[in-house]
Amino acid sequence: MSDHSTVKIKPKSLSNMHLLVFISFFLKLQFCVPSDSSNSAGDNLATNGLPFPWSKVRLPNYIVPVHYHLLIHPNLTTLTFNGSVKIEIDVKNNTNWVVLHSKNLEIFTATVLDEGEDHLSDKVLPVLEYPPHEQIAIFSPKILTSGEKYFLYLEFGAPLSDGFYGFYKSTYRTKGGETRVLASTHFEPTSARMALPCFDEPVFKANYSVRIRRGQSHISLSNMPIEKTVEMENGLFEDHFEASVRMSSYLLAFVVCDFKSVSGLTGTGINVSIYAVPEKWHQTHYALEAAVRLLEFYEKYFNILYPLPKLDLIAIPDFQSGAMENWGLTTYRETSLLYNPDISSASDKLWVTMVIGHELAHQWFGNLVTMEWWNDIWLNEGFARYMEFVSVEAVYPELKVEDNFLDTCFGAIGRDSLNSSRPISSLAENPTQIKEMFDTVSYDKGACILHMLRNLLTDEGFQSGIIRYLRRFRYSNARNEDLWDSLIKTCSEEDFTSGKYCYSSAQASKNAYSFAGEHIDLKQMMNTWTLQKGIPLVTVKRQGRKLYIGQERFLKIVQPNDPLWDSMQSGFLWHIPLTYKTSHSDHEVKHILYTKSDVLTMDEDVQWVKLNTDMNGYYIVHYEDDGWNALTQLLRVNHTALSFKDRANLIHNAFQIVTAGRLSLDKALDLIGYLKSETHNLPLLQGLGYLQSFYKLIEKRNIVDVTQNLKTYILQYFRDVIDRQSWSDEGMVSDRKLREEVLSLACDLGYQPCLEKAKQLYDGWVESNATISLPTDVSETVYMIGAQDDSGWAYLLEKYFMSMCETEKRKFLSALANSRDSEKLSRLLELGLNGTVIKTQDLPSLIYMVARNPVGHFLAWDFVKKHWNELVDKFPMGSFGIRNIIVGTVTQFSSTEEMNEVKDFFRSVAEQVSQLRVTQVALENLEKNILWLTRNLETMRSWLQKSLK
Repeated sequence: MSDHSTVKIKPKSLSNMHLLVFISFFLKLQFCVPSDSSNSAGDNLATNGLPFPWSKVRLPNYIVPVHYHLLIHPNLTTLTFNGSVKIEIDVKNNTNWVVLHSKNLEIFTATVLDEGEDHLSDKVLPVLEYPPHEQIAIFSPKILTSGEKYFLYLEFGAPLSDGFYGFYKSTYRTKGGETRVLASTHFEPTSARMALPCFDEPVFKANYSVRIRRGQSHISLSNMPIEKTVEMENGLFEDHFEASVRMSSYLLAFVVCDFKSVSGLTGTGINVSIYAVPEKWHQTHYALEAAVRLLEFYEKYFNILYPLPKLDLIAIPDFQSGAMENWGLTTYRETSLLYNPDISSASDKLWVTMVIGHELAHQWFGNLVTMEWWNDIWLNEGFARYMEFVSVEAVYPELKVEDNFLDTCFGAIGRDSLNSSRPISSLAENPTQIKEMFDTVSYDKGACILHMLRNLLTDEGFQSGIIRYLRRFRYSNARNEDLWDSLIKTCSEEDFTSGKYCYSSAQASKNAYSFAGEHIDLKQMMNTWTLQKGIPLVTVKRQGRKLYIGQERFLKIVQPNDPLWDSMQSGFLWHIPLTYKTSHSDHEVKHILYTKSDVLTMDEDVQWVKLNTDMNGYYIVHYEDDGWNALTQLLRVNHTALSFKDRANLIHNAFQIVTAGRLSLDKALDLIGYLKSETHNLPLLQGLGYLQSFYKLIEKRNIVDVTQNLKTYILQYFRDVIDRQSWSDEGMVSDRKLREEVLSLACDLGYQPCLEKAKQLYDGWVESNATISLPTDVSETVYMIGAQDDSGWAYLLEKYFMSMCETEKRKFLSALANSRDSEKLSRLLELGLNGTVIKTQDLPSLIYMVARNPVGHFLAWDFVKKHWNELVDKFPMGSFGIRNIIVGTVTQFSSTEEMNEVKDFFRSVAEQVSQLRVTQVALENLEKNILWLTRNLETMRSWLQKSLK
């Protein structure tokens, strides 16, 4: 077979100019593509002025890629790369055109070869480019015939990207101060086209054979193991990788670097390796242990072996998101993979474990089975987020990961209770819309409805259903409804009558299911959770043995008497799997609420009822009439009558309903009055978290009396909790997380014993020239106190620059951003923008750190406005970075004047942000802050005055 990696094809008969004239004439006559007139070129003009032969954002489906043969050669000195790709294509309809993706690439050569790899044309084929759709088109004078196999051959080149997408450069600094360069890829969702011309949509799965050229001092990595290495001229080496399995373009990956690795084998013989900067190699060992154990868990749980011979996990020094699941070569931010037991806290260890669990889950959910289109990205991300918890709970039970799952759902509810939310499965066409799909709704809400479904189906039913799904669609693509179809399980009459969840053959025509003796249409039920936005509010009124249940859409911004209320409620109905316990039941009762209202009859009169047992369902509950008073009394008298999850759920629901204006703030504050007796960390942190958020909101508005009284109340009421915290790393993970949160809050509120202990530890650390190890769980709090004077701030900035541990650097940066000196905060922001001392990847989180500082929230906002165009250049529209910048700054505000200023700014950049959903999310959160103060400030003031007497 011919090797076209270095061929230059020269025209023999017609010049390129003659061919362009011919193409122009041909375009005016006809388009040999499928007959849909919308596919024809209209006003879409290529960069050379000719009509572009395709008008849609998504590619035509009449040409399908089968196998990519890719050669890539990055030059880490000139910071450029060039390459060639020979794509085997399968033609479905006769055509003269091949349309595919390319972005910011210079195409040097394009030609089409027949099945025998002979040229169809004796000339170089011109390439039409249409940048608005990131597409190119290659014209073949000879018709490509349906059912025939052809090869598209292209040579191309480009600079390595300066950002975090495509094939981009990354750098790191050695202990000796040398800056070294590497090149890495990040293609999800639409950036493979920045590294090679390709059919860059998830449905176009193909095999990939990759060759990478590199220098002797570097290694190269890709999805598959190296098959052989060939020595070239000029000291270059060419690594040939084994052909991949069929996969989508966004999962292709390659890295050229000088990293070191540590490796191990799973029980089924998979070679797992962790790669990192050479001087950080000692931080890779925990990740190797976790990756091996979690990979083994998934193989057993899914009952499908990991299909590749190896799995690499690599820590990239410049990385925008947390990690990326490229098949066989998962890439990570350093803080998401590297763990130093001398520096990393219990929370850091949990984070690393969870991220690895997430990316390994993707090897099945996303890689083996891929969503058909980005509207269903939740099938990837919701599953991976949920499987983090399932896997880590099974493999590392000591990490108590289940304590964190409620926080995931609380976060989802925060977004979903705004009118700017969206359905889990949503329209997304262009790259900006697609990037915005990677959000709280896809990840966290997706995980929470899967948890609800698992509790509905039982663990066994859920597991067997997703195994069917993975087996049915492996190496292929799936849609929302394919998941529901795969969960069907035929059951016996005995199963049906006993309440087991399964498919009833007797009800086959209705696609009905059995749950606690009720028939349920699973697909219809789950469509109410994935195809409409929002979260239901279940209202409960108790009269004797009767429970009057209602459902409506839960919204935090509008009130029932608002003129917009009816329109915002119209058409919303969920099929809700209700569970509840009462004062007279030691087991949960189950019922499906699939209408706007229902009446349930309890066995006998009860003193209290608690819906949504252990918060296994994704809904808010409002206990009307005397319902909240009964639960407040229960918590005060015997809080252990409810599980710790139920207690945390009650606290969350109460304060959410306060925010929506449906419950008085003093009722919710009375509810958490029992926390002095609370022994579990989850409800304790939930109650403290709300008080802290109120404090931060009121402090920024400079409402002195309420700020001072709330600070006094927290420190008085929770003094016992604060005082019993040790400044150590002792105890279980949940105890250590509580210590971290509580001592940080106590010092932030100026609790003198906390300040003195932190200063004592800081001074000792400085005197040792940072050679002694601080307790990892409290080190960030210690640094924050140390950063409050000039010498401490300067010392921490120096240590930030010198540190070789990204986890430690993050703690230093958080402490530096906690300074009450606005000049120091401005300097930090400028360093972040410069990208030398503080890496560009950390700029969005730095802006947020400064914005939440009461001295820095205007400073951060002014910085964003001033440097908006630079920020957009660094972080593309819709990306994690730009969304975190917008939300992180805007949601610190809480006045009408600030709202108007933010709106004015968004109007001034309307051309850039018009497609962004996140601007509406930010504005609604700002409005929520305004409404909260309007509704609750006076109640808070009087409640505190009464409580502090």
